[in-house]
Amino acid sequence: MEAGIERLPCRSPILVAHPLAFESKKCEGIGEIGSLLTSKKLSEHFRLQLSSIPLWLSERLVFLGEIPRNFAFEAGAAVGYMQDGEGNKIPDLLPDDTALVYRAEAGLVIITGCSHSGICNITEYAKEICGDSRVLDIIGGFHLLEPSEEKINGTLEYLKILNPTCVHACHCTDLNSKIELSKVCRLKEVGIGLQIEYF
Repeated sequence: MEAGIERLPCRSPILVAHPLAFESKKCEGIGEIGSLLTSKKLSEHFRLQLSSIPLWLSERLVFLGEIPRNFAFEAGAAVGYMQDGEGNKIPDLLPDDTALVYRAEAGLVIITGCSHSGICNITEYAKEICGDSRVLDIIGGFHLLEPSEEKINGTLEYLKILNPTCVHACHCTDLNSKIELSKVCRLKEVGIGLQIEYF
């Protein structure tokens, strides 16, 4: 320690994730596609809080944990595989795909990642956990890249009934899907640097 400099202790930041988020995941012909950092390694730098159930981060912000998959039209295909203790391959249906929800005064703001769980499944679970059916905005990936007719039609029908104040569909949402989404809800432009405030 340098003379005259006092080192103050600092607390490690908390890292919140699903318990499977840091497991090894592989894809044939590619190899590792999961996290390159194990939970053991991350725990040297973060306080890990792994949860498959909803976890309130503040009075207004909740981590949803594992999303129940109730809409048949949103059933997803496996993305690679995990391996059990005996080396058996288990198709990875991405149970660790999750989302955040912010409870604003006028309703919910749902913040997604890639939405492998299904954007409708995520939204329904957000409404259930927060006890509020008013949706102000859905921001993030919608997992609508060349979706089947059943999936896009189911999603459009759901959003038409939901009638969110607006929607910011980001990555994993192709142009044709955005065009269709714009016919049933207020689809807003989104890009790097966008700032949105909700109170």
